Amino acid sequence: FTTSLLLGTTMTISSNHWIMAWAGLEINTLAILPMISKSHHPRAIEAATKYFLTQATGSALLLFSSMINAWQTGQWDITQLTNPTSCLILTSAIAMKLGLVPFHFWFPEVLQGAPLTTGLLLSTLMKFPPITLLYMTSPSLNPTVLTFMAILSTALGGWMGLNQTQIRKILAFSSISHLRWMTIIISYNPKLTLVNFYLYALMTTATFLTLNSTKASKLSTLMTTWTKAPALNAALLLTLLSLAGLPPLTGFLPKWLIIQELTKQDMA
Repeated sequence: FTTSLLLGTTMTISSNHWIMAWAGLEINTLAILPMISKSHHPRAIEAATKYFLTQATGSALLLFSSMINAWQTGQWDITQLTNPTSCLILTSAIAMKLGLVPFHFWFPEVLQGAPLTTGLLLSTLMKFPPITLLYMTSPSLNPTVLTFMAILSTALGGWMGLNQTQIRKILAFSSISHLRWMTIIISYNPKLTLVNFYLYALMTTATFLTLNSTKASKLSTLMTTWTKAPALNAALLLTLLSLAGLPPLTGFLPKWLIIQELTKQDMA
């Protein structure tokens, strides 16, 4: 399954043809499903079903958008997405695959039902192919739609994460609000989106691996784990503050650069 995951990701990020990109996304989805439902717990099965249905819908929309574009322009090149309808459908498809508002409903539920290591894959590796597709099509996308989605993601990711006690759900809403930085800047400076994603993936990996080693899944258990591994918990505290984007830490860097770029564009 790990080999299939790597194969699917590599296929999507290195393809120039829409069908190859779609095939890579499908391989990815099929490879992660057994990992989500590994525990045979009803919650895990439910999470796998939700994940499958959303990803299948997203892939179908992606294929539909590329078909409309090919029908209008006569070519299947990813970078030549010129049809406005195709651009709109593609934005919806990728928003669905990433878990951007208003297509975010599945993500916290799936992350809560999956094991921590699978949750880590869902939050980082599985988001890389859709973000790459966004990066490749960024000149054609509608900045107004992306800005609208980003603002909604900000509001929802922040508010919904406040009243959660499950750490995985909090991290899911954190992921949704991090995506807003990536989507709002992709039309103006796509490289900043990639920088933001790499740093987000690094910090999320550190958080998930720490939680996995301390076996903490609720906030109440996290409060008592510092006695077992004080150094690890101190590092986790710094990682979480960095994930929040506190100024002296790494997580502040992409936000600073993005705000600077948005100011140049008269957006901020």
